[in-house]
Amino acid sequence: MNHVLIIGGGITGLAAAYQLQRIAPEIQITLVERDDRLGGKILTDRIDGFLIEGGPDSMLARKPRGVGLCEELGLADQLHGRDPAHNKTFVRRHGALYPLPSGLTGMIPTNLAALEQNPLISSAGKERLAREAEIPPASETGDESVGSFVTRRLGREVYETLVEPLMSGIYAGDGEQLSLAATFPQLRQLELKYGSLLKGLQASQKADATPAAYPPFVALRGGLGDLVTTLVAQLDGVQLLTGVGVEMLQRDADGQIYQATLSNGQTISANAVIITTPAFVSAKLLADIAPALAAAHAAIPHASSATVCLAFSRAELATDLDGYGYVIPRVEETDILACTWTSSKWQGRAPADQMLLRVYLGRYGRRDILEESDAGLVALAMGELRELLDITAQPTLERVYRWPNGMPQYTIGHLDRLAQIEAGIKQQPGLFVAGAAYRGVGIPDCIHSAEQAAKAAAVYLGQPVYA
Repeated sequence: MNHVLIIGGGITGLAAAYQLQRIAPEIQITLVERDDRLGGKILTDRIDGFLIEGGPDSMLARKPRGVGLCEELGLADQLHGRDPAHNKTFVRRHGALYPLPSGLTGMIPTNLAALEQNPLISSAGKERLAREAEIPPASETGDESVGSFVTRRLGREVYETLVEPLMSGIYAGDGEQLSLAATFPQLRQLELKYGSLLKGLQASQKADATPAAYPPFVALRGGLGDLVTTLVAQLDGVQLLTGVGVEMLQRDADGQIYQATLSNGQTISANAVIITTPAFVSAKLLADIAPALAAAHAAIPHASSATVCLAFSRAELATDLDGYGYVIPRVEETDILACTWTSSKWQGRAPADQMLLRVYLGRYGRRDILEESDAGLVALAMGELRELLDITAQPTLERVYRWPNGMPQYTIGHLDRLAQIEAGIKQQPGLFVAGAAYRGVGIPDCIHSAEQAAKAAAVYLGQPVYA
C-alpha cells in the first residue's frame, strides 16, 4: 500500500489529510504533529461563558476554500458574519479614534465624496488622492513594495494613515518591505489596465455585482476550533501522531522511499511526503535531502506576535464600545497593531454583563515583542486601553497567546524565492509542500494549498482520484 507522510498538524496538514483520504482512499496516511494539540494557530478556548480565539477569529469569505470546506463538513449553518449592529471600525491617530472611511474597496478608498467628510485624512491628503487619475502608470516591471506602490498612486498620507494599518492586520508586516506582486498583485494589474488604480477598482466593482453568498468575513458560532475538531473527526483512516516531531528526513539508498526519524526514536517510511510546517522548520527538514531547497525556505522571514485577550465588567466601563475595534498605523510608533472589541464584533463571545477585547502586539521590523513576559504583555495592552479608551477597571479574565515566528513575510523577491522552491520541488519526486509561507497566509489560502498538494501526491502515486 502506498504511504503518505504529512508533517504538521495545523489547518494545512489536516486539510491535506482530509482531501487525500477523500480523493484516494486506498492510500495509507500518517500525520505527525510536534505539539500535543492539533490545529496550529487555530486555537479556541471556552472559559466561563467566554469564547476566546487565541489566533485568527475569522476567514475571508471571497476566497472559496474556507467556506467551501465548512460546507463539505456540514458546518455551513454555523457560519456567521460580524454583528451588523456595531458596524464601525476606527483608526487610532495622534491619541484619538477616527472612523474608517466608508466606500473602501479592500484597503483602498474609492468613494472620494465619502472620504471628503471623514476627518482622518487631511485636506492635502484628500487633494493628493483626488489627483490619482492624473498620474501615469509606472513603466518598471520589477517587484515593488506595497508602500512604494500605494504612496506613488494615492499619496504618502493615505498610505501611512489608512492603507498601512489595514494591511498590517493581514501580514503584521512592514509595507516598505512587503512585495506588491506577492501580496496584492491585482492592484498593479488594475493600474496597468486602466491607467488609474481608482478607475480600475471602480470598474471591477461594477463588473462584479453578483450578490455574495456570505458576508465578507465569517466565523463559526462555536469558534474556528470547531473546524479543527470536525476535520479530525473525519480522519478515520489517518494515523495521527501528536506530541512527536520529525527530527530528520532522508531517502533510502534507492532514492524511492522517504525515511522520517521522529523525536521518540521511531522511523516512518513513506512513498511521498507533504510538508506543511512553517518555512524555517521546513528548511531544517529539507537540509539533508535538498540543501538548495532548504536555503530557499530559510530565506523567507517571519514575524512574531502575541494576542492578549481581556474581559471587563460592562458596569465598570466608562466608554461604550460600539464598533468592531480599531487599527493602529506604524507611524504611531507602538508595538500594538490593533484592538478588537470582540463581544461587539461577534455575537455569543461573552456573558451579557461582560465585554471581551483582543489586543494584537508585534510588528515585523520592530523589537521582538515575545521578549516580554505574559505580565508585561498584559501591562502593554492595559496601558493602551487605559490611554485610549479610559478603561481603568481590573480585567475579570486575562489570556495571553504567543506566536513566535508565526507570520511569514512576503518581502520583495518573494516570488523569486517561490520560483526557486517550485523548481526545487520538481527535482524531489514524491515531495510536496503547502502552507502559509507560499501564496497566501489566510485560512482559505492554507486549505487551498493543502488540497493542491494532496491531489499532486495522489497523482504522483498513480492512484485513481475519485473527486
